[in-house]
Amino acid sequence: MGRHYRQLSLDERIEIYRLHEGGISRRQIAEALGRDHTTIGRELRRNSKPTKVWLGGYSPRRAHDLAIRRRRWDGRFKLARQPDLRELVKNGLAMGCSPEQIAGRLALEHGHTMISHESIYRYIYHRSAQKDYWHRLLPRHKARRGRYGRQGGSAASFIKSRRPISERPVEAIDRAQPGHWEADYMLFAQYGHNILVLHERKTRFTIIDKPPHRKAALTAQRIDRRLHLLPREMCRTISFDNGTEFAEHHRLHDSLGVQTFFCDVRSPWQKGGVENAIGRLRRSLPRKTNLDEVSHSRLRAYADRLNNIPRKCLGFLTPAEAFSQISNGALQT
Repeated sequence: MGRHYRQLSLDERIEIYRLHEGGISRRQIAEALGRDHTTIGRELRRNSKPTKVWLGGYSPRRAHDLAIRRRRWDGRFKLARQPDLRELVKNGLAMGCSPEQIAGRLALEHGHTMISHESIYRYIYHRSAQKDYWHRLLPRHKARRGRYGRQGGSAASFIKSRRPISERPVEAIDRAQPGHWEADYMLFAQYGHNILVLHERKTRFTIIDKPPHRKAALTAQRIDRRLHLLPREMCRTISFDNGTEFAEHHRLHDSLGVQTFFCDVRSPWQKGGVENAIGRLRRSLPRKTNLDEVSHSRLRAYADRLNNIPRKCLGFLTPAEAFSQISNGALQT
């Protein structure tokens, strides 16, 4: 079907019924409506067949309702009808992209919408219901859509010079200015296995590190090592949760010149960028991973893959592209 094909309207179907009942041929009806005669023939054939509840014959209202229902049904299984598009989507999922990122990148590359992210989600969960388990290709392997919540304790009272996240600059909140970071640890089943994750809010650029433990002094040292080579404009604030591993945050004030802030108790969503990044990394590094078997080069590869996935919020640029543009501009100035 061509890109410029127009679906028959209800008014056109009423006119088809009137002319057909008047004995006018299909070619004459097509000429009167400015349509191809095969369109008229197909419309009359597919919507005049008798069923268990319909004795047969063409009814414009019934035909229009059937057409709407078919479009909804076909949209749900568009990927089933287009194997090339299905393969593109499957490859994108295998690379860690979400359905929205895949749909947006395809639209950016082709200049028009190829498929909506909702159609991709419908197909994924339809295939999962058929025991093909397509949901396992999603970045978080979620078997159903929605949020999962949990509560935990807090060590906020043990952190000296703690400033609440409500005092964080407005520029950090609306992501309008680069240089505002979030940090957290990605924990694993084996005790002492942790990955430090740093996430820049504007560009969604992510840095990961594997310290031997997560004591506060080493944590501050590793953050300083990862960020100290960046331009001053790219290191303005860092936001943490209330874990004691961030208790030495004040060391970063002098070494990096950054301000540090802490989420409210039991409110990790206030640093949602790094939480999202950790969720994406779980695809490559599930909780049962033995980090002793994961080299630093493999960790860098996981971070590179995460930073080279296009994002809708960046106009479907990748975080690496957005971060490079901004940091290079800061160096030139």
